[in-house]
Amino acid sequence: MHLGNSIICPVTGIPMIIAAGAAAVWAFKKARKDFKKESVLPAVAVTSLVFALQMINFSIPTTASSGHIVGGILLAAILGPYAAFLAMCAILLVQAVFFADGGLLALGCNIFNMGFLACFVAYPLIYKPLAQNNKSVLGAIIASVAALQLGSIAVVAESALSGSTSANIGLFAGLMQSIHLAIGVIEGVVTAGIVYAAQKTNISKNFSYVTGLISLVLAGGISQFASSKPDGLEWSLLNMSESFVAQTNGHIYTVSESIQAKTAILASLPSVPANILGLAAAAILMFVCVYFLIDRKAKVYEK
Repeated sequence: MHLGNSIICPVTGIPMIIAAGAAAVWAFKKARKDFKKESVLPAVAVTSLVFALQMINFSIPTTASSGHIVGGILLAAILGPYAAFLAMCAILLVQAVFFADGGLLALGCNIFNMGFLACFVAYPLIYKPLAQNNKSVLGAIIASVAALQLGSIAVVAESALSGSTSANIGLFAGLMQSIHLAIGVIEGVVTAGIVYAAQKTNISKNFSYVTGLISLVLAGGISQFASSKPDGLEWSLLNMSESFVAQTNGHIYTVSESIQAKTAILASLPSVPANILGLAAAAILMFVCVYFLIDRKAKVYEK
């Protein structure tokens, strides 16, 4: 679901970057109020896990497509919505800057589609009420499906506003909704399993250590066996290629592509070291974020 620069025009992309930045500042302020020191290790571990899971594309049966776990509901269920949103920002920033996975111009859209809608729409409206009624497994499945459906609708709207798919928006919407429904069901089952394990261990240090180890194995080993088929977004665009209009004109697009070509230093490395370095970058970025959450909170209590 990672939108590239060619799908989003500056008129759509720039306001969404500003909106995503404002949402991140708001989430940081909200997370600061109740984030605890003992949450640092789980936050870094689960962020790493979601980063690694996004590397593992799995084939969708009966289609020529693949999908991967997005992880918004997984993060929110374990970390709470505000820290989860910051984690998704860290993941998508590392992917866009160091791997050129998702365009810099489309970064705000990607944060909204994969982070905001999951953490601040699907989580509070679907997962949280069910979890409060001891139905967290069911909530994880339904909320994951809903989050991907909402995200795919947002992709359709953003690409249509940019003029890249407006010629056949109905076809694009149908393709995106159908393929991401299948991906969402798989994500829901995986999310439910991990959330169940987290609850059974009370998100202990052992849970964090095991999660971190799994992340390393996924990034450094299992990712080599990921499906090479087009992901849901790519598959949808391929099936309407005659109606797609690339947004590649203009100075802002050129500058964005030029900057990303220089920063995407991990994209040219062999996949194993690149994946491990990317995993480390996401973990470090999230650690820095939660460090300042705790540091600022401590200052408040000192007054």
